[in-house]
Amino acid sequence: MAKRFELIVFDWDGTLMDSAGAIVACIQAAARDLGLAPPPEERARHVIGLGLGEALRHALPELEDERHHELAERYRYHYLAQDQDLTLFAGAENLVRALNEAGHLLAIATGKSRRGLDRALGHSGLGLLFHATRCADECHSKPHPQMLEELMEEFGVAQEATLMIGDTTHDLLMAKNAGAAAVGVAYGAHPPEALAAEAPLHLAESIEDLRRWLGANA
Repeated sequence: MAKRFELIVFDWDGTLMDSAGAIVACIQAAARDLGLAPPPEERARHVIGLGLGEALRHALPELEDERHHELAERYRYHYLAQDQDLTLFAGAENLVRALNEAGHLLAIATGKSRRGLDRALGHSGLGLLFHATRCADECHSKPHPQMLEELMEEFGVAQEATLMIGDTTHDLLMAKNAGAAAVGVAYGAHPPEALAAEAPLHLAESIEDLRRWLGANA
C-alpha cells in the first residue's frame, strides 16, 4: 500500500524524549541562580520547543537583555548536568524503528541546539534511524516554517506528503506555516486543549496511540 506520508518529522523534547519536566526545572533553577523569581511551570512549559534564547526571553521577560547570556549559561549548566539520565518515552524507540523499516523518510525538527541534539541522539541510540535533522541554532525558531521547508526541499517531498509530529503548539503552527500536515501528542509540554485548538489530524494520548494512528494512516 502506498504511503500517505513519505516524510515524517518528529519534534524531540516532550515528543520522543521524556524531558519536558527537566527543561522546566532547569529554567527555574537558572532563574534562581540569577536571583530571580522562577517562572511558573505553565509559562516555562509553554516556551519548550522554541530556540533557547527566544524561550528564555519569553520565560523571563523582565530580565534585562544584557543578562540573557548569563541565564542561558546557567540553564545549560543545569541541563547538561543531567541530560544523559533522560530517557525516551516507553515505546518511542520501537515506533521510530518500525517507521524506518517501513520505508518512511524520518527527520527531526527541534528547538535544541545542534550540540544538544547530537548528545541526545548519541545517548538514546536513535541517531542512525533519522535521515536528517534541523536545530534552532541552524534555522529560525518554531513556528517559522524554515526547518520543515528545508527538510522537504532536501528530500524533494511535497507538502501533502509531509507529516510533523510534536507536543507543542509551536510544532503544529510550524507545520501549518509550511503547508504540511500535523499530529499532536498530548503527553508532552503543552496542554491537550491548546493542541486541539490547532486542529491536528490526530491528538495522540500516548506513544501506543500514536503508533496505532500512524499504522492506519501514514
